[in-house]
Amino acid sequence: MVEVFKTNVTDQEEAEKLISLIRHRFKGYDANFDLDDCDKILRVCCKTAGIQSGLIIGLLVEAGFAAEILEEDIQISESTVLIH
Repeated sequence: MVEVFKTNVTDQEEAEKLISLIRHRFKGYDANFDLDDCDKILRVCCKTAGIQSGLIIGLLVEAGFAAEILEEDIQISESTVLIH
C-alpha cells in the first residue's frame, strides 16, 4: 500500500528527520520525499498493512509542518465509457 501526501517541507535535513520519525513510529513503513515536486511530495509505503494516513498527517503537524493526502487527478475524455 502506498499513500502520497502534499506537504510544505522544503528542507532536505527536515525531510530526513521526518523519514526517520515515520520509520521509528510506524514499524514496517518506508517513506521518501520529492522536494523538487511543486507539492513537496511525501510517499509512504507499507508492504504488510494499509497506511494510517491520519496519524502520518498528525506526525507532520506535530513537527510543525502541513500535510494532506494528494488526490489523484483522473481525467476522463469524451470517449470514456463509465459503467455504474
